[in-house]
Amino acid sequence: MGKIIAVVNQKGGVGKTTTAVNLAVGMALQEKKVLLVDADPQSSATSNLVDKDNVSVSIYDCMLEGLSPEKAIIRTKTEMLDILPSHVDFVAAETDIVNVQGREFIFKKMIEPVKDSYDYIVVDCGPSLGLIAINVLTAADSVLVPVQCQYFAMEGLAELLNTVKIIQQRFNPDLTYEGIVLTMFHPRNNLDKEVVEHVRKNLGKIVLNTIIFDNVRLAEAPSHIKSIYEHDISSRGSANYMNLVKEILQRNNDTVFSNEEKQIEEDDS
Repeated sequence: MGKIIAVVNQKGGVGKTTTAVNLAVGMALQEKKVLLVDADPQSSATSNLVDKDNVSVSIYDCMLEGLSPEKAIIRTKTEMLDILPSHVDFVAAETDIVNVQGREFIFKKMIEPVKDSYDYIVVDCGPSLGLIAINVLTAADSVLVPVQCQYFAMEGLAELLNTVKIIQQRFNPDLTYEGIVLTMFHPRNNLDKEVVEHVRKNLGKIVLNTIIFDNVRLAEAPSHIKSIYEHDISSRGSANYMNLVKEILQRNNDTVFSNEEKQIEEDDS
């Protein structure tokens, strides 16, 4: 049965969609069968991997209209990777499900029929802790939290961690942390280094070893409808995200790497 990893942070601009996309693609490159679910009305993950003009049905139709997810899932050009796309209409989902009975479990009921078809289901959530995020967290097995290496990006982290705790208590006692991944790191910036030290000191083992460095190639890739691996396999961004993939697979005891491949890059940090 596929493990559902929710990529969540209510703060925008922290590398959340970049992380969700490149984690999903990287896992597929490691020969894992992966479904990327775009649960963000901005549909950035969708436009990163497929032509949005070809999207006729979306996650909205599955969650609100009862459409089977099999009818909305699209195969991407990356072998082993499918996507359940989003659409601008999904922005109405927050209000449309308010009065639905069992509203916190709509996503869980929707995704259940396809869960056995994948090794991993990576869900890109919008920059909010509203009902859609609660739905995803109620269904998820684990939470991956991208945090930008700046103090202002950490302001909402306590709120997010508290939300996860509430979800664990009320709806999903089995929800765990996949980890916190530090993003947009500038190795020559002392403030960024202080943030890394602060987060690791206060949150301990849930902070992943991998750090995602600030990299212009990561910013360029979506405009070419490509993952970082397709856009520039030799870039630091590509190396960082493949390290993240390897670290998460190792944490799940789902792969065997050589000693060299087990080395998680932290140079210049």
